[in-house]
Amino acid sequence: MSKHGKTYVESKGQVDREREYAPAEAIKLVKDLKRAKFDESVELHIRTGLNVRHADEQLRGTIGLPNGLGKEVKVAVFAQGAKAQEAEEAGADVVGAEDLAKRIEDGFTDFDIAIATPDLMPVVGRLGRILGPQGKMPNPKVGTVTMDVRKAVEESKAGKVEYRTDRTAIVHLNIGKTSFEDRALLENYAAVIDEIIRAKPSAAKGRYIRTITLASTMGPGVKVDPSRTRDIVEESAPASA
Repeated sequence: MSKHGKTYVESKGQVDREREYAPAEAIKLVKDLKRAKFDESVELHIRTGLNVRHADEQLRGTIGLPNGLGKEVKVAVFAQGAKAQEAEEAGADVVGAEDLAKRIEDGFTDFDIAIATPDLMPVVGRLGRILGPQGKMPNPKVGTVTMDVRKAVEESKAGKVEYRTDRTAIVHLNIGKTSFEDRALLENYAAVIDEIIRAKPSAAKGRYIRTITLASTMGPGVKVDPSRTRDIVEESAPASA
């Protein structure tokens, strides 16, 4: 089993493992403890009390982060005719139909999000074994199977991200970069928490949000107080002033 390096151990030692930090404090600490020379992503991990084996306790959707992700989002669109032109005008990085499907079957996956018009889903369907495990399969539930291609591409480029519980009922999301201002990260964090609460399945029982952890790509996890879900940005004003 590999061991963590000296700098990671030192960073971890600066985190109180028993404490649940206020959101603004946690974000500042995550930024202070960044270790890599590159601009690390800030990761958010929310453990829910959902029983994801039950269909009525699945949690999945999309959210547009107010301050984006701090990276270029590459979008692939399955469309033809006027809709293909619409996708190109909206800024899609690659557009195609059967030809795009063939490229993906041959190993092309250099994109973050795939969007498709409904008429091309029979073509896209055969790519499930490739795109599914990567979380890139177009899905009408999250707005990536649509005739409004322009809107879907523009929202994706602006930082709209998909969230879903994994098999252990945890939601994993990036909310920006360590180079972001504290307030920008806090606003993205607050937007995600608001959305997760809004999307709570009606069949959910018991404690919904169990734990919340923030971390940079290479840094240690910082526990966040899961009870702090309202007025997150407003509460931070005195501390950040």
